[in-house]
Amino acid sequence: MSESTFEPAPLDRSASFYVAGHRGLVGSAIWRKLQAEGFENLVGRTSSELDLKDREAVFRFFETEKPRYVVLAAAKVGGILANNTYPVDFLSENLRIQVNVMDAALQHGVERLLFLGSSCIYPKLAPQPLKEEYLLTGHLEPTNDAYAIAKISGILQVQAVRRQYGLPWISAMPTNLYGPGDNFSPNGSHVLPALIRRYEEARLAGAESVTNWGTGSPQREFLHVDDMAEACLHLLEHYDGPEQVNVGVGKDVSIKDLAHLVADAAGYTGSIEWDTTKPDGTPRKLMDVSKLNALGWKAGIELEDGIRSTVAWFREHQDDFRH
Repeated sequence: MSESTFEPAPLDRSASFYVAGHRGLVGSAIWRKLQAEGFENLVGRTSSELDLKDREAVFRFFETEKPRYVVLAAAKVGGILANNTYPVDFLSENLRIQVNVMDAALQHGVERLLFLGSSCIYPKLAPQPLKEEYLLTGHLEPTNDAYAIAKISGILQVQAVRRQYGLPWISAMPTNLYGPGDNFSPNGSHVLPALIRRYEEARLAGAESVTNWGTGSPQREFLHVDDMAEACLHLLEHYDGPEQVNVGVGKDVSIKDLAHLVADAAGYTGSIEWDTTKPDGTPRKLMDVSKLNALGWKAGIELEDGIRSTVAWFREHQDDFRH
């Protein structure tokens, strides 16, 4: 198979389809989407069943299952605090997961592989909105550079497989994701789930005020994970090319405005304070999604609606979500 002869088309619903990281935020949404679309042979393993950092175990798994399609959604992820505190873990673990899965997938001739990265791969001060071609044109945000380098390596591995072996593997770069199955841990979560937990706990405690990190001025874009899952299947069936594709909504919101949206959704009526001694991170990370839109896909879940449904999910699962 070569890039010149491959034409994207609907995937075979009966083929073996491995979702790496199927219990995570993104992987579980992709799993739900594939089930809803009629895929009959989905394959998933929890981290206790298959440690993707164990190279021999990964190769044995691929030898046994022989998946035709793979979505690589498994990764060690975290917010600004986690990334800044444990850069070795984020670099080492993500590199091992990616290399093991992609090497095994290559050895066993996986036809279609989608690698999922992150918007943090782009330079800290790149022009906004972020276009795909801005990759590797400037310095990264220091607080998550280790994670970003790992993800950039994944993109380059996909491109290398395409060049050397002609397999139609692709990469997608989602913006900030949220939704059911998110990580609401106080120390490991991203900004939106962290705010949801903070305001819900403040409401329950009757707290008079809530203090958030930074100034509230950074702009962020948020995509509901169910929209992300829909975009992933759309890309697998409509896109083939070496360049990563941005996946987002194409508009952003300030962290300050986001905090008020979350407070309203949670029913918190106290005051909102800001600790300006804490870092803001990248000033803006808006994705240019014109490439994805041109492929025939646009996000459909409005932020306010998505936050409300995620608050409801959080309340329903408070006893069993990840701590």
